[in-house]
Amino acid sequence: MKNLNAKFVLKVAGTLTAIALVVAALLGLVNYVTYEKIQEHLRESTMQALAAVTPEGSTCESVEITDAARDAASAQGGKLIEMYTVDAGGYACKVEASGSQGIIQMIVGVDADGAITGVSVVSNAETSGIGSKVMDNLPNAAGVPVLDQFKGMSGAGTLEVGKTVTAITGATVSTKGITMGANAALAAVAALG
Repeated sequence: MKNLNAKFVLKVAGTLTAIALVVAALLGLVNYVTYEKIQEHLRESTMQALAAVTPEGSTCESVEITDAARDAASAQGGKLIEMYTVDAGGYACKVEASGSQGIIQMIVGVDADGAITGVSVVSNAETSGIGSKVMDNLPNAAGVPVLDQFKGMSGAGTLEVGKTVTAITGATVSTKGITMGANAALAAVAALG
C-alpha cells in the first residue's frame, strides 16, 4: 500500500512540474513578444507627462541622477527613476511612490525657484472609479483638480494630505501616494543645490 501511494505522489508531482514548465515557457514567450511594445508605450507616456509639467515648447534633457538626489527622494518615501533638465529652467523628475493598489509612477516638474510646475501620472494600478479619480485629475472636496493643487507648492516634506493637500474622498491613499512623489521630487531637486 505504501508503494502505491508513493507512485501516486510521484505521478502528481511530475504532472504539476510539467504544467508549471509549460506555463513558465508561455509566460516567457508572451513577455518576449510584448516587451518592446510595453517599453514604447511607457516612453510615449513619459514624453506626454513631461510636456504636461513643463512650459509649452520647452525641451528636456536627461541627466545622471546623483546619489544625493536619489537619497533625498528616498528619505521622502519616493524612488527617483529619471531626472531631466528643462531648458526653460528647473527640472522634471520621474518618481515612483506607493498608492493603494501598487506603484504610482509620475513626472513632477520643479521650476528654478523650487516650486512645482505640475504633476502628471505616467502609470498606476489604482482602483478604477476610486483611486483613478486622482490619476484622472478630478476635483477634490475643495473643487480643485487634485493634481493641479500641487502647482506652485514648494518645500520638500511640507506637503501633507489633510494640511496642505486636499484628498479626493475615498481616494486618500492614492492622494498620499501622489503627495509622497511630489515631496520626493522637491527633495531630489533641492539636493542638487
